[in-house]
Amino acid sequence: MLIPFEQLNPATLQSLLEEYATREGTDYGEREVALSEKVSSLRRQLQSGEVVIWFDADEASVNLVLARDLPQDV
Repeated sequence: MLIPFEQLNPATLQSLLEEYATREGTDYGEREVALSEKVSSLRRQLQSGEVVIWFDADEASVNLVLARDLPQDV
């Protein structure tokens, strides 16, 4: 299920972005990137529609995914 980021409380969205940016496997290459930069980048991707918030009811989990990777019937 798609979750429109505009409908989230700003503090909730901030927490979601921070949690995602600090997950294992979300390294940004060889140079260290500040958490604030990672969050800003994710926020821009949400605003542009490149990334969307996806809630998986079966797993009761929330994830950020590339919009292009979603099935067309979503």
